[in-house]
Amino acid sequence: MNDLATRAQPWLLSALRIMAALLLMQHGMQKILGWPPSGRPMPEFMTQYWFAGILELGGGALLAIGLFTRPVAFVLAGLMAFAYFLGHAPRGFLPILNGGNLAILFCFVFLYLSAAGGGPLSLDATARRR
Repeated sequence: MNDLATRAQPWLLSALRIMAALLLMQHGMQKILGWPPSGRPMPEFMTQYWFAGILELGGGALLAIGLFTRPVAFVLAGLMAFAYFLGHAPRGFLPILNGGNLAILFCFVFLYLSAAGGGPLSLDATARRR
């Protein structure tokens, strides 16, 4: 069993990166492209909310393909920390009550990816092999 887990680890790292990126991109798509519809107005150009959407969409896309994984993941971890402390923490102490669970989870997943890299299914790994 340990041998299987050891062999699967790098591939599961890539799967974690891809899925986290695709999930984050949905938030950016909602903010910047208005899809899927959220009922919220589109953010005004150059506002904090707009920048968050650009980072979620653009950073999520880079992370999904595994390009510049470590620096992009580090920036996104910071974005999620800001999202939690500016958007959720003022609504209460407990993340389950202030709606910040996802921001915290994204923050730590991206922090991990900034240290671990993108795994074998990434453009970073392809570039390293060449």
